[in-house]
Amino acid sequence: MRSASARGITAFSMSIVLASLAASVVGCASAAPADPDTIAQRATAVGMSPDLIYVTAVDGYDLAPQSVGLTGGAGISASWFNGQTGGILTVRTDRGTLTPETCPEMPLWDTLDAGVACSNEGDIWHRFSDSGEEYMVARDGVLILVTGTNLTDPSDLEAAAEAVRLPSDAELDLLFSDLPAGPAQPIERGDLPENGDGAPIDPTGPGG
Repeated sequence: MRSASARGITAFSMSIVLASLAASVVGCASAAPADPDTIAQRATAVGMSPDLIYVTAVDGYDLAPQSVGLTGGAGISASWFNGQTGGILTVRTDRGTLTPETCPEMPLWDTLDAGVACSNEGDIWHRFSDSGEEYMVARDGVLILVTGTNLTDPSDLEAAAEAVRLPSDAELDLLFSDLPAGPAQPIERGDLPENGDGAPIDPTGPGG
């Protein structure tokens, strides 16, 4: 049986490990952005444009790597899930700009209702109607759409918009961890004739 002093040392060691893990998770949100060349390499490998890669971070929400995919031709779509509340925050990116004139003309992501109202503070636009709300962050010709589902705290949506930024190295690795290493390649068939309409060759069986 270990002595009380040995148990105390073990408990102290475990507390250091747990504190280090907590610091690494919290620190990820404030880490420096990944190198642009690294972002470009990872993005282009899956058909995304490097300038459209953005992430967010809100306490209680974790990125779901399986949700990450292509949207709008070259943008990224990714969702963060809260295991305690079931809330989901989703970020989608595309190229574009917003002005006080064009903002009300653009329907909310999940509805075609008219009457969208807009307000902005800097590059963050709050868009809402009778059907719901969303945020858009406009940066350097890029629009980052932030939407929420099953949110128990509506302020999480605004927090996600305010936290939009370029990914750190750790976030970049997690972001692309569930995606294939490269774009899907067409499957080559060995039974296609070189000439004609390209129909498969069916060998003649017994009896013609």
